[in-house]
Amino acid sequence: MKTSQLTTLAIGLVLSGGAAAQHQGHSSMTMPMPAEPAQAPQPAKPAPKPAAKPKPAQKPSAEKPVDHSAMDHSTMDHSQMQMDHSTMDHSQMQMDHSAMDHSQMQMGDAQPAAGALRTPIPVLTDADREAARPPAHDHPVHDNTVHSKVLFNRLEAFDAHHGNGLAWEGQAWIGTDTDKLWLRSEGERVDNRTESSDLEVMYGRPISRWWDVVGGVRHDFKPGPSQDWAAIGVVGVAPYKFEVEATAYIGASGRTAARIEAEYELLLTNRLVLQPLVEANFNGKDDARRGIGSGLSTMEAGLRLRYEVNRKFAPYIGIVQEHAFGDTADFREALGEDKRDTRIVAGVRVWF
Repeated sequence: MKTSQLTTLAIGLVLSGGAAAQHQGHSSMTMPMPAEPAQAPQPAKPAPKPAAKPKPAQKPSAEKPVDHSAMDHSTMDHSQMQMDHSTMDHSQMQMDHSAMDHSQMQMGDAQPAAGALRTPIPVLTDADREAARPPAHDHPVHDNTVHSKVLFNRLEAFDAHHGNGLAWEGQAWIGTDTDKLWLRSEGERVDNRTESSDLEVMYGRPISRWWDVVGGVRHDFKPGPSQDWAAIGVVGVAPYKFEVEATAYIGASGRTAARIEAEYELLLTNRLVLQPLVEANFNGKDDARRGIGSGLSTMEAGLRLRYEVNRKFAPYIGIVQEHAFGDTADFREALGEDKRDTRIVAGVRVWF
């Protein structure tokens, strides 16, 4: 065979081998497919876990305990450590409470047994009794302290149609909170002549929170001849803060009398006080010598406005009207006096 023919045959073999290799390369390439609409990814189903094969029983072997102190826990991935509680059968888990010692358990909100004391009471000793006894030379308590007060509720001058006058009404007491000695006086003078005057000396004792009972004697200086009375009454504060004095009297020859006085203090300001006052006198029998008739003899109503310079001194002005009733009015008309008298007053109220 010629050399040129051999060369041509070799080139042909080489070319046929290259074409086969190129065909094999194209067959391994994946042809692009037309794009399909995107669908939501479906959650992958967990692969079934292979059943664990039972392990053959092994004989316990004596192994050395693991030294956890040498383990580096910082390199451990605790996030992968999970326990699947869903596979646990809690119905088979039981706790035997009968074997627990509840006597050693303490509850914060536990209540003591019925009849048990929360705090034991210590036994009373002689030292405790001695400490509770008051000292032998102690100061007297306030209830036994002696107090006193003098009050001129009315000390006033007035101008009447038959002359200038001066009137007073006052009281004083001394004693403790439970026992007092009372002095009371009331009267008036006109043109330097005493028209009426009396003095009462009484013992007082409280019968309730707001009331005292008083008892003693009363002496009348004027009008007419002097006379004495046995007196008993009450002093106190009625509902709505009305200060009340009510006294009954029994005199010689079965004579009787009574006096009721009520007053009220209305605070217009801290220093300006309006004081209405009413006083009524009753008699059991006529007494021509004194110009007094039986029943309701006289009634006096007054309205006084005072200014308290301080609590113990207060000047005032006011208007007072006195009215006589029944036989007392007749006696006054017989003497040329009016049965009704109205006057303007000015005075001071003081106490100490």
